[in-house]
Amino acid sequence: MTAVDTRPPAAPVTHRPAADRLAGTARLARLALRTSRVRVALWTAGVAVLVYSSAASIEGLYPTEEDLRELAEPLYDNAAVIALQGPTYAIDTLGGAAVFNIGAFGYALVGLMGMFLVGRHTRVDEEAERTELLRAAVVGRHAPVVAALLLATGALAVAGALITASMLALGLPVAGSVAYGLAMAAFGVVMAATTAVTAQLSAHARTAYGLAGAVLGLSYLVRAVGDVGDGRLSWASPMGWAQQVRPYAGERWWPLALLLGTAGLLTALALQLLDRRDLGSGMLAERAGPPRAARWLTRPWGLAVRLQRASVLWWAVGLAITGVAYGSLGGDVEDLIGDSEGMAEIVTQAGGDLVDSFFATALLMVAVITAGFTVASALRPRGEESAGRAEPLLATALGRRAWLGSHLAVAAGGSAIVVGAGGLAMGLTDAVASGDAGQVWRLTGGALAHLPALWVLAGLGALLVGAAPRATGLAWALVGWCVLVAFFGELLDLPRWARDLSPFEHVPRLPADEVTWLPLGVLTALAAALAAAGLAAVERRDVGS
Repeated sequence: MTAVDTRPPAAPVTHRPAADRLAGTARLARLALRTSRVRVALWTAGVAVLVYSSAASIEGLYPTEEDLRELAEPLYDNAAVIALQGPTYAIDTLGGAAVFNIGAFGYALVGLMGMFLVGRHTRVDEEAERTELLRAAVVGRHAPVVAALLLATGALAVAGALITASMLALGLPVAGSVAYGLAMAAFGVVMAATTAVTAQLSAHARTAYGLAGAVLGLSYLVRAVGDVGDGRLSWASPMGWAQQVRPYAGERWWPLALLLGTAGLLTALALQLLDRRDLGSGMLAERAGPPRAARWLTRPWGLAVRLQRASVLWWAVGLAITGVAYGSLGGDVEDLIGDSEGMAEIVTQAGGDLVDSFFATALLMVAVITAGFTVASALRPRGEESAGRAEPLLATALGRRAWLGSHLAVAAGGSAIVVGAGGLAMGLTDAVASGDAGQVWRLTGGALAHLPALWVLAGLGALLVGAAPRATGLAWALVGWCVLVAFFGELLDLPRWARDLSPFEHVPRLPADEVTWLPLGVLTALAAALAAAGLAAVERRDVGS
């Protein structure tokens, strides 16, 4: 007899309606705003302050049309400056000069803003298993990604509006001000959508950020090469599209559609990839490690190096590129400044001649940027602790001091590598251009002179991790203050005591100044004291508190 299948027929496979896949999006967006409200406020305010202060400085330094024409004349054919800043559209006007002065750095800043806001609420939450808890409720599969993009888009829209308002406050034309705000916001949205895609590719937040950062860096590089050439290659870069909006130079509105259309396509791609992977995994297969760990990985410092080596490498590469850009300008400083007494006064405030003062300021910029790496590296133990990876380690024979101290050592040594890479690249580039081989050692040494200030930041991070882990944001607040003092201290006429809160204010401005060992020794001693206090405090608190 033939057996009869009495099972009921299988239900047809149907796709869930789009409304189900987006269930809970509005609530998740409100939750993301609630948990990231401080970050959003700092990002938007920082972008607005950067734009306004930069534009105001141009107005103060070059108050007349004749001054602006003198500024613009040596810039039109300077390939190094164009590669660094962007195309020279209407730079003989206040609006065009302000946009050029902010340059590609402004677009990179809003790009990072979009990257970090989306990454925090997609891959970071998923890696920390918070997304899994949320998905246990009435939350659609697409809701976390869409909510993160809504948060980033809204924050970037506010930043764009503040940029427009800042330019209008200086009396600049309405059309150009609106175009600039929209271009900056639109590029940030593209990078936010790019991060949504990279968050689906990798199972780890660091890799997702690295891929998105590589896209940002490639966009900058392609734009730079294209702008130095005939401009055609710039159209292969989203940053090039944003700059083609041409604020204050006969505005073009259609590149905005190109930017927003690309962001829409990237969002659709991110959602498609999300549907094809398991929660907690990535589309890219993870590489299997060796069957046995190397002996050095069994040491506390070895694990810390393994966890942070990629970060050290990429920061060093980025600062080396920055050093090359600054080094290529050394021979053109006098032509770029021209007869502007105001600009010359700002550049030479470190003392010495114009070129040495320029390099002293450039090295300060490199050091302040390195501060971002230093604090992130010093606070890495708190991230490991929050993710639940520190407790299993500390349950072994690994002591708390060795655990925190190993990461602190990587932060100190990595800072030397990163800031040294910037100084070395700057020195090599200027040596090739000027034929003075001595510049290699002078500029590398000038960069390394900022190490005691960087170690103070690392020591503060260790103290906060050890004594007040919930207040680690104070370390980032100090970095923000250092940036404000370095970039805008003179412009804002900050009082001396306020500027002295930045450890970089106590570092001699090499190569324009002479080495003074006392402040460097005091900063080193302060860093050691902060680190020792942090190592002692971590012994007396609960893990995860």
